[in-house]
This record gives sequence, structure tokens and C-alpha cells, in this order.
Amino acid sequence: MHGAHRLDARGGTPKKGLVVLRIALIVLALIAALPAHAASRNGPAAPRARLQAGQYTWHPETSPKGPVLVVVSLPQQQAYVYRNGVLIGRSTVSSGKKGKETPTGVFTVLQKKAKHESNIYKGAPMPNMQRLTWTGIALHAGKLPGHPASAGCVRLPHEFSRLLFQVTTVGTTVVVADETSDSALVVHPGALMATPAVMKDVKPGNVVGSGWTWHPERAPKGPVTIVVSGADRQVWVFRNGAPLGRGEVAFDAPGYALPRGVFSYVGVDPDGARRWVGAGLAGAGAGQVLAEMRDHVVVAPEFLRAVQDILTPGDTLVVTPESVVPPSVAATPLR
Repeated sequence: MHGAHRLDARGGTPKKGLVVLRIALIVLALIAALPAHAASRNGPAAPRARLQAGQYTWHPETSPKGPVLVVVSLPQQQAYVYRNGVLIGRSTVSSGKKGKETPTGVFTVLQKKAKHESNIYKGAPMPNMQRLTWTGIALHAGKLPGHPASAGCVRLPHEFSRLLFQVTTVGTTVVVADETSDSALVVHPGALMATPAVMKDVKPGNVVGSGWTWHPERAPKGPVTIVVSGADRQVWVFRNGAPLGRGEVAFDAPGYALPRGVFSYVGVDPDGARRWVGAGLAGAGAGQVLAEMRDHVVVAPEFLRAVQDILTPGDTLVVTPESVVPPSVAATPLR
């Protein structure tokens, strides 16, 4: 690819027309592997498995900082939790039954109570209650029969409700969507999700173009999360929950499969090398994962320099060979 950079730790002489990428994926220390998915009442769920009633997944280390967004898909009967635009957990839910349907829309958490009893339904327990309306709609732990069964609230597995309670605050945004919502991306969420205002402007069928985009004005400061997907051939950058941009990714070896791992940016060494620490998965050490990327992954140099300029210690890089875009939707909220 003409005018693109390979992945490397610092600047240098171009290799056969490809300038060495300076995103600094070189000096790494292997830390503990990612923890297993948290258990649920019905047992843990595999990363890509279809969730059964009462199951959930939880990986907060994938995006450790940034604003939290909760998306509840009523058709799927699932809740998705995003931090800094990146999925950190998902769970089955039970929403309002016929005649008492859960209202759709964009809400904020108005009140939080770890121990709460319903004022409407004779003191019914509502553990880890997060109020969405003052008329009785909330997120809370409850029974999950595998279909809508509540009186309007969104029931969650008990342990998932506790974990969610820990990462939200009063004011956290919660989107409840059905098939009539403005964006199919909200009803059928993927691994990335921007703020509701951005999601509303993204319509199904908008094909992601080639090249790269960059909008740093969307979030002048805040934690950064970078996601690289081998299947999508894309890299996305979020800061403080807003999508700053995305870039096209190419591989210089036919059939190359992107490794996987989660890495945290440490800073620049005295010799100019950018340092990361992280965990490679599937038995690969962090150094091995990033060395492979350095040898095979190519991106636009302008995009690379823009990303480098905003990195601060503690920012996160997620690398996966899998797709992070919903299969039924060709667009992403990252233009």
C-alpha cells in the first residue's frame, strides 16, 4: 500500500516504500492474561456464544476508563454496556410484558440504590436499582424467564446488576431501543457504540469508505481507546466516549490473521521508543503479538501521527482478529 506505515516502535528508514509505523508497539511486558468471563446463574458465557436466560459476559479491563453507556435492545432482550465507546459487557434481560412494555428512548440514571423495595408492588425487592424515570421504570436484578415478563422495568441477572451498579453513576446514559428506533445500530449493537447523538445520524446501508477520518474536536481530552479489527480491516479511536476517527488497515502477507490482546500505554522511553504493557491471548506473549503486527500491519501515516499525538499513559489498545461491526449493518458510528 503506497504511502502507508508498517507497525513499529519508532521512526526510521522506510522498508521498500513503507515508512515504519511509530505507534510504539515494541517494548512490552507480559502481564496476567484476561480473566475468564464472570459466572452467572446459569454458568459463564463464551465470548461469542448466544446468551441463555440469566447469562452475561463482563470484561471491564477491555476499556478501563471513560464514560459508560448502557444500551438495552428490546427485540434481543439483551443489555450492552460500553465504556469509552467499547463493549465491556452484555447480558440477557427481561423487559416489560404486553400491556406494560418498557418505554423506549434515551434516559439517564436518576437515582441509585443497592437495596431497594418497590413502592408500587407491595415492597417487591429491586436489588441494585438504577432509576430511569420517576414513574417506576428502572434497571434492577430480578427473575429472567427468557422473555418479557416485568411490569415495565428492565430485569438483570443479580451478579450482572451488581457489576453494572459499580461502573455507572447518576447521570449515566441508558438507551432503550426497539425496531422503531432511529438507528438499527442501537437495536442490534456491536462491539463499538458512540454517544446517542452520533448513533442517531448513522443509518443502515452507509458503506464505510476507504482511507481514514479524524475528528479530534469531538473530544478535546479524556481517555483514549484504540480498537483494531482484523476481520473488518479497520482501526477505530475513541476518546471520552466520542469517536475521533477510524483508519483502513491492510496486511502485507496473504492470509495473515491478526493476533489478539489488550494493551496499556506506558509512555515514551528516554531512547524515544513508545512503551506498552499488555496481555496477548491464545498463549501468545505480548511481545510476540505486537512484533507480528509490526511486521505485517499497514495503516495511513497521517492517521498514525494523529493517533500518536493524543496518546497519554493509561490509554488502551485492543487487538482482535474478529469483527466488531454488527453483521447486519454495513455502517459504523465513526465517520
